[in-house]
Amino acid sequence: MQKTTKLKDSLIFIILVLLAITFLAPILIVLMNSFKGKFYISDTPFVFPNSTTFSGMENYIGGIAKIDFWSAFGMSLFITVCSVAVIVLFTAMTAWYITRVKGKFTSALYYVFVFSMIVPFQMVMFTMSKVANMIHLDNPFGIILIYLGFGSGLSVFLFSGFVKSIPIEIEEAVLIDGCNPVQAFFKVVFPILKPTAITVAILNVMWIWNDYLLPNLIIGTEYKTIPIAIQYLKGGYGSIDMGAMMAMLVLAIVPIIIFYLSCQKYIIEGVVAGAVKG
Repeated sequence: MQKTTKLKDSLIFIILVLLAITFLAPILIVLMNSFKGKFYISDTPFVFPNSTTFSGMENYIGGIAKIDFWSAFGMSLFITVCSVAVIVLFTAMTAWYITRVKGKFTSALYYVFVFSMIVPFQMVMFTMSKVANMIHLDNPFGIILIYLGFGSGLSVFLFSGFVKSIPIEIEEAVLIDGCNPVQAFFKVVFPILKPTAITVAILNVMWIWNDYLLPNLIIGTEYKTIPIAIQYLKGGYGSIDMGAMMAMLVLAIVPIIIFYLSCQKYIIEGVVAGAVKG
Protein backbone atom coordinates (compact mmCIF):
# COMPACT_ATOMS: atom_id res chain seq x y z
CA MET A 1 0.00 0.00 0.00
CA GLN A 2 2.82 2.38 0.91
CA LYS A 3 4.68 1.55 -2.31
CA THR A 4 1.52 2.25 -4.32
CA THR A 5 1.13 5.63 -2.63
CA LYS A 6 4.77 6.56 -3.30
CA LEU A 7 4.43 5.47 -6.93
CA LYS A 8 1.30 7.57 -7.33
CA ASP A 9 2.98 10.60 -5.75
CA SER A 10 6.02 10.19 -8.01
CA LEU A 11 3.80 9.92 -11.07
CA ILE A 12 1.88 13.06 -10.11
CA PHE A 13 5.17 14.90 -9.50
CA ILE A 14 6.51 13.90 -12.92
CA ILE A 15 3.29 15.01 -14.63
CA LEU A 16 3.38 18.37 -12.83
CA VAL A 17 7.03 18.89 -13.79
CA LEU A 18 6.23 18.13 -17.44
CA LEU A 19 3.30 20.57 -17.33
CA ALA A 20 5.51 23.24 -15.77
CA ILE A 21 8.11 22.77 -18.53
CA THR A 22 5.37 22.92 -21.17
CA PHE A 23 4.05 26.23 -19.84
CA LEU A 24 7.46 27.79 -19.16
CA ALA A 25 9.09 26.74 -22.43
CA PRO A 26 7.43 29.44 -24.61
CA ILE A 27 8.58 32.16 -22.19
CA LEU A 28 12.12 30.80 -22.19
CA ILE A 29 12.16 30.61 -26.01
CA VAL A 30 11.01 34.23 -26.31
CA LEU A 31 13.58 35.36 -23.73
CA MET A 32 16.59 33.67 -25.34
CA ASN A 33 15.58 34.77 -28.85
CA SER A 34 15.32 38.36 -27.68
CA PHE A 35 19.13 38.38 -27.41
CA LYS A 36 19.75 36.99 -30.91
CA GLY A 37 20.23 38.84 -34.16
CA LYS A 38 16.99 38.96 -36.15
CA PHE A 39 18.50 36.95 -39.01
CA TYR A 40 19.31 34.00 -36.73
CA ILE A 41 15.98 33.58 -34.94
CA SER A 42 14.16 31.80 -37.76
CA ASP A 43 17.07 29.44 -38.40
CA THR A 44 17.81 28.45 -34.79
CA PRO A 45 14.79 29.38 -32.63
CA PHE A 46 15.42 26.66 -30.02
CA VAL A 47 19.17 27.21 -29.58
CA PHE A 48 20.69 29.46 -26.92
CA PRO A 49 22.59 32.52 -28.21
CA ASN A 50 26.30 32.01 -28.89
CA SER A 51 29.18 34.28 -29.86
CA THR A 52 27.84 34.49 -33.42
CA THR A 53 24.11 34.98 -32.82
CA PHE A 54 24.26 37.08 -29.62
CA SER A 55 23.20 40.68 -30.21
CA GLY A 56 23.32 42.08 -26.67
CA MET A 57 20.73 44.75 -25.92
CA GLU A 58 20.40 45.82 -29.55
CA ASN A 59 16.91 44.33 -29.95
CA TYR A 60 15.65 46.03 -26.80
CA ILE A 61 17.06 49.46 -27.66
CA GLY A 62 15.85 49.26 -31.26
CA GLY A 63 12.41 47.95 -30.35
CA ILE A 64 11.81 50.65 -27.71
CA ALA A 65 12.69 53.34 -30.25
CA LYS A 66 10.67 51.88 -33.13
CA ILE A 67 7.32 51.55 -31.36
CA ASP A 68 7.68 54.28 -28.71
CA PHE A 69 7.41 51.56 -26.09
CA TRP A 70 7.24 53.73 -22.98
CA SER A 71 4.28 55.70 -24.33
CA ALA A 72 2.44 52.45 -25.05
CA PHE A 73 3.47 51.13 -21.63
CA GLY A 74 1.97 54.20 -19.95
CA MET A 75 -1.28 53.85 -21.88
CA SER A 76 -1.56 50.15 -21.01
CA LEU A 77 -0.80 50.91 -17.37
CA PHE A 78 -3.42 53.68 -17.20
CA ILE A 79 -6.17 51.61 -18.82
CA THR A 80 -5.36 48.49 -16.79
CA VAL A 81 -5.13 50.17 -13.37
CA CYS A 82 -8.23 52.33 -13.84
CA SER A 83 -10.30 49.50 -15.34
CA VAL A 84 -9.41 47.05 -12.58
CA ALA A 85 -10.09 49.62 -9.85
CA VAL A 86 -13.52 50.38 -11.32
CA ILE A 87 -14.34 46.68 -11.78
CA VAL A 88 -13.39 45.76 -8.21
CA LEU A 89 -15.26 48.66 -6.61
CA PHE A 90 -18.51 48.54 -8.57
CA THR A 91 -18.87 44.78 -8.85
CA ALA A 92 -18.25 44.38 -5.11
CA MET A 93 -21.03 46.89 -4.40
CA THR A 94 -23.33 45.21 -6.93
CA ALA A 95 -22.72 41.75 -5.48
CA TRP A 96 -23.39 43.03 -1.96
CA TYR A 97 -26.68 44.61 -3.06
CA ILE A 98 -27.79 41.52 -4.97
CA THR A 99 -27.00 39.24 -2.05
CA ARG A 100 -28.48 41.34 0.74
CA VAL A 101 -31.60 42.67 -1.02
CA LYS A 102 -33.72 39.64 -1.81
CA GLY A 103 -36.28 39.98 -4.57
CA LYS A 104 -37.19 39.06 -8.13
CA PHE A 105 -35.27 42.00 -9.55
CA THR A 106 -32.00 41.19 -7.77
CA SER A 107 -32.38 37.51 -8.57
CA ALA A 108 -32.89 38.28 -12.26
CA LEU A 109 -29.97 40.71 -12.18
CA TYR A 110 -27.70 38.04 -10.74
CA TYR A 111 -28.57 35.59 -13.51
CA VAL A 112 -28.00 38.29 -16.13
CA PHE A 113 -24.45 38.71 -14.83
CA VAL A 114 -23.92 34.95 -14.80
CA PHE A 115 -25.31 34.64 -18.34
CA SER A 116 -22.92 37.35 -19.56
CA MET A 117 -20.03 35.03 -18.68
CA ILE A 118 -20.99 32.54 -21.38
CA VAL A 119 -21.70 35.01 -24.21
CA PRO A 120 -18.76 34.91 -26.69
CA PHE A 121 -17.15 38.29 -27.29
CA GLN A 122 -17.28 37.71 -31.04
CA MET A 123 -21.09 37.81 -30.92
CA VAL A 124 -21.21 41.39 -29.70
CA MET A 125 -17.92 42.97 -30.78
CA PHE A 126 -19.15 44.69 -33.95
CA THR A 127 -22.35 46.00 -32.37
CA MET A 128 -20.41 47.07 -29.30
CA SER A 129 -17.75 48.92 -31.29
CA LYS A 130 -20.45 50.73 -33.30
CA VAL A 131 -22.34 51.80 -30.17
CA ALA A 132 -19.08 52.85 -28.48
CA ASN A 133 -18.30 55.06 -31.46
CA MET A 134 -21.80 56.59 -31.47
CA ILE A 135 -21.73 57.55 -27.77
CA HIS A 136 -18.06 58.63 -27.87
CA LEU A 137 -16.55 55.88 -25.76
CA ASP A 138 -13.76 55.35 -28.29
CA ASN A 139 -11.08 56.86 -26.07
CA PRO A 140 -8.95 55.72 -23.08
CA PHE A 141 -11.61 56.82 -20.60
CA GLY A 142 -14.51 55.25 -22.48
CA ILE A 143 -12.81 51.88 -22.83
CA ILE A 144 -12.63 51.69 -19.03
CA LEU A 145 -16.44 51.59 -18.93
CA ILE A 146 -16.45 48.91 -21.62
CA TYR A 147 -14.02 46.79 -19.63
CA LEU A 148 -16.31 47.24 -16.62
CA GLY A 149 -19.16 45.75 -18.64
CA PHE A 150 -17.18 42.76 -19.89
CA GLY A 151 -15.45 42.09 -16.57
CA SER A 152 -18.51 42.36 -14.35
CA GLY A 153 -19.94 38.86 -14.94
CA LEU A 154 -17.21 36.75 -13.32
CA SER A 155 -16.45 39.44 -10.74
CA VAL A 156 -20.03 39.70 -9.49
CA PHE A 157 -20.26 35.90 -9.38
CA LEU A 158 -17.14 35.61 -7.19
CA PHE A 159 -18.08 38.50 -4.91
CA SER A 160 -21.65 37.24 -4.46
CA GLY A 161 -20.45 33.85 -3.28
CA PHE A 162 -18.19 35.44 -0.68
CA VAL A 163 -20.76 37.96 0.57
CA LYS A 164 -23.10 35.06 1.40
CA SER A 165 -20.51 33.81 3.89
CA ILE A 166 -20.44 37.09 5.82
CA PRO A 167 -22.86 36.98 8.79
CA ILE A 168 -25.50 39.65 8.33
CA GLU A 169 -25.44 40.25 12.09
CA ILE A 170 -22.13 42.11 11.65
CA GLU A 171 -23.77 44.63 9.34
CA GLU A 172 -26.83 44.93 11.56
CA ALA A 173 -24.61 45.75 14.54
CA VAL A 174 -22.90 48.52 12.58
CA LEU A 175 -26.25 49.94 11.48
CA ILE A 176 -27.45 49.99 15.09
CA ASP A 177 -24.29 51.92 16.01
CA GLY A 178 -25.33 54.68 13.62
CA CYS A 179 -23.73 53.82 10.28
CA ASN A 180 -25.75 54.07 7.09
CA PRO A 181 -25.63 51.19 4.52
CA VAL A 182 -22.87 52.84 2.47
CA GLN A 183 -20.68 53.28 5.55
CA ALA A 184 -21.42 49.70 6.60
CA PHE A 185 -20.22 48.46 3.22
CA PHE A 186 -16.96 50.40 3.11
CA LYS A 187 -16.07 50.08 6.79
CA VAL A 188 -17.10 46.45 7.40
CA VAL A 189 -17.98 44.46 4.28
CA PHE A 190 -15.36 45.66 1.80
CA PRO A 191 -12.35 44.95 4.10
CA ILE A 192 -13.67 41.42 4.63
CA LEU A 193 -13.87 40.99 0.84
CA LYS A 194 -10.09 41.48 0.49
CA PRO A 195 -9.20 37.89 -0.63
CA THR A 196 -11.83 37.88 -3.37
CA ALA A 197 -11.07 41.48 -4.33
CA ILE A 198 -7.40 40.59 -4.88
CA THR A 199 -8.39 37.54 -6.92
CA VAL A 200 -10.74 39.60 -9.09
CA ALA A 201 -7.99 42.20 -9.54
CA ILE A 202 -5.40 39.60 -10.58
CA LEU A 203 -7.66 37.91 -13.12
CA ASN A 204 -8.70 41.21 -14.69
CA VAL A 205 -5.17 42.65 -14.74
CA MET A 206 -3.92 39.62 -16.66
CA TRP A 207 -6.81 39.91 -19.13
CA ILE A 208 -6.77 43.68 -19.70
CA TRP A 209 -2.98 44.07 -19.86
CA ASN A 210 -2.67 41.41 -22.59
CA ASP A 211 -5.85 42.30 -24.46
CA TYR A 212 -5.39 43.19 -28.13
CA LEU A 213 -8.80 42.87 -29.76
CA LEU A 214 -10.88 45.27 -27.65
CA PRO A 215 -8.40 48.21 -27.70
CA ASN A 216 -7.88 47.63 -31.42
CA LEU A 217 -11.64 47.83 -32.04
CA ILE A 218 -12.39 50.74 -29.72
CA ILE A 219 -9.41 53.12 -29.58
CA GLY A 220 -7.47 51.82 -32.58
CA THR A 221 -4.00 53.18 -33.30
CA GLU A 222 -4.61 56.67 -31.94
CA TYR A 223 -3.97 55.50 -28.38
CA LYS A 224 -1.62 52.53 -28.69
CA THR A 225 -1.42 49.95 -25.92
CA ILE A 226 1.52 47.53 -25.83
CA PRO A 227 -0.17 44.69 -27.81
CA ILE A 228 -1.15 47.17 -30.53
CA ALA A 229 2.25 48.89 -30.59
CA ILE A 230 4.08 45.58 -31.03
CA GLN A 231 2.18 45.01 -34.28
CA TYR A 232 4.05 47.98 -35.77
CA LEU A 233 7.20 45.86 -35.90
CA LYS A 234 5.68 44.21 -38.96
CA GLY A 235 7.07 45.70 -42.13
CA GLY A 236 5.96 45.60 -45.73
CA TYR A 237 5.48 42.36 -47.67
CA GLY A 238 5.13 40.37 -44.45
CA SER A 239 8.60 41.14 -43.09
CA ILE A 240 8.89 41.15 -39.29
CA ASP A 241 11.71 42.36 -37.09
CA MET A 242 11.67 39.19 -34.98
CA GLY A 243 14.49 40.30 -32.69
CA ALA A 244 12.79 43.54 -31.67
CA MET A 245 9.43 41.78 -31.39
CA MET A 246 10.84 39.15 -29.03
CA ALA A 247 12.47 41.86 -26.93
CA MET A 248 9.23 43.88 -26.68
CA LEU A 249 7.29 40.75 -25.75
CA VAL A 250 9.71 40.16 -22.88
CA LEU A 251 9.26 43.74 -21.64
CA ALA A 252 5.50 43.33 -21.93
CA ILE A 253 5.23 40.10 -19.94
CA VAL A 254 7.73 40.92 -17.18
CA PRO A 255 5.42 43.30 -15.25
CA ILE A 256 2.48 40.92 -15.38
CA ILE A 257 4.63 37.96 -14.28
CA ILE A 258 5.97 39.93 -11.32
CA PHE A 259 2.45 41.03 -10.36
CA TYR A 260 1.08 37.51 -10.67
CA LEU A 261 3.88 35.89 -8.65
CA SER A 262 3.51 38.44 -5.86
CA CYS A 263 -0.26 37.87 -5.60
CA GLN A 264 -0.73 34.23 -6.64
CA LYS A 265 -1.31 33.00 -3.08
CA TYR A 266 -4.61 34.89 -3.03
CA ILE A 267 -6.02 33.33 -6.21
CA ILE A 268 -7.06 29.89 -4.92
CA GLU A 269 -8.16 31.37 -1.60
CA GLY A 270 -10.35 33.94 -3.31
CA VAL A 271 -11.80 31.62 -5.94
CA VAL A 272 -12.69 28.95 -3.37
CA ALA A 273 -14.19 31.54 -1.04
CA GLY A 274 -16.24 33.11 -3.80
CA ALA A 275 -17.44 29.95 -5.50
CA VAL A 276 -17.97 27.53 -2.60
CA LYS A 277 -18.90 29.46 0.51
CA GLY A 278 -22.54 30.25 1.16
